[in-house]
Amino acid sequence: MAFELPPLPYDKKALEPYISAQTLEFHHGKHHQSYVTNLNNMVKDTPLAAHGLDDIITTTFKDPDKVGVFNNAAQVWNHTFFWHCMKSGGGGAPSGDVASAIDSAFGSLDKFKDEFKTACTSQFGSGWGWLVADGGKLSVMKTPNAENPMAHGKTALLTCDVWEHAYYLDYQNRRPDFVQAFIDHLINWDFVAKNMAKSA
Repeated sequence: MAFELPPLPYDKKALEPYISAQTLEFHHGKHHQSYVTNLNNMVKDTPLAAHGLDDIITTTFKDPDKVGVFNNAAQVWNHTFFWHCMKSGGGGAPSGDVASAIDSAFGSLDKFKDEFKTACTSQFGSGWGWLVADGGKLSVMKTPNAENPMAHGKTALLTCDVWEHAYYLDYQNRRPDFVQAFIDHLINWDFVAKNMAKSA
């Protein structure tokens, strides 16, 4: 069964003024779509065509003969996850179990935000910043290119896309400003809570 581009979980204008409709048109409609198209072309008529994204990602990671398949499968997954990490009126502070887990792991929400922003802004070149669950504890990590926590045996709770195409139309080379806007105004803490509950 062919992979399909999932729809955005909100209108293209929903994240303005922090992410423009134009950015989402290109990022979702062009970049994300190209990863879906490439993956379908690569796995067509191969045993991998019968597998889900998770299986493809974990079985092709570090396979030198499947680098292209991994990159496109992981980018399909990463982007689908990223869209849900944001919402209109997002940001602010989490509550309940997420708030408690962040305080326990980082000392405070502000310290988490600082560590997460540092991960996102210090990732050299293209990549991702993540909040992950690892062995029952939360931590921050960054990954290059298409790599994600799943490939490293960890559970993703939140991500920020720091490939240039994620922010260049709106922020040009000001990645720190984009990451700050993501943290302050876009994080969907309800989605983080759902992911944390599933990882428990």
